[in-house]
Amino acid sequence: MTNAASRTYAESFVTEHPVTASARQRADELGVEPVSTGAGAALRLLAAAIDARAVVEVGTGTGVSGLWLLEGMHPEGVLTTVDTEIEHQRAAKRAFTEAGIASSRARVITGAARNVLPRLTDGAYDLVFIDADPADYAELLDEALRLLRYGGIVVFDDALHKDRVADPSARDGESVALRDLGKLVREHDFLTPAVLPLGEGLLAAVHRPE
Repeated sequence: MTNAASRTYAESFVTEHPVTASARQRADELGVEPVSTGAGAALRLLAAAIDARAVVEVGTGTGVSGLWLLEGMHPEGVLTTVDTEIEHQRAAKRAFTEAGIASSRARVITGAARNVLPRLTDGAYDLVFIDADPADYAELLDEALRLLRYGGIVVFDDALHKDRVADPSARDGESVALRDLGKLVREHDFLTPAVLPLGEGLLAAVHRPE
């Protein structure tokens, strides 16, 4: 089996819910690049594995990743999702409603993550998912670790960045920022990390401070 065939198999292993597929279509219309189906399934798995009750998402988009996270979370869990684009969040709210998700389970906040995250409670979250500008990832890592409880998980999207992160000759800003983030996470004393090669790659790490 070729690598391409294996990737296709992994991406199509889980069937996406029709509501999520509709949110993905709206993302295409709005020029938003959501997580792939395989990456979404991985987010659902991580949320389910820790029975997440409180999740922070940076980068609402049209609700694709939020729907996957909510599907894996505890039935009464609350997703706090942050984005600067009101139109995108309007589409996400529509998707959450179509999926039958109670409004109390999805807290949508409009604003820049660097302004919103500092207002959230220390150590109160089970999982933080970040899908934003890679140039901001190192700064957002610090905020994510402050927000996470012991054993919580931080996840960054676009960790492979079209296979450019693994190519040391790729010196564009995003590739360099993601490469630096990987080193930072890998060498962090309190993080147990792995890269999941689904979609554009997920960099995930469990936070276990001493």
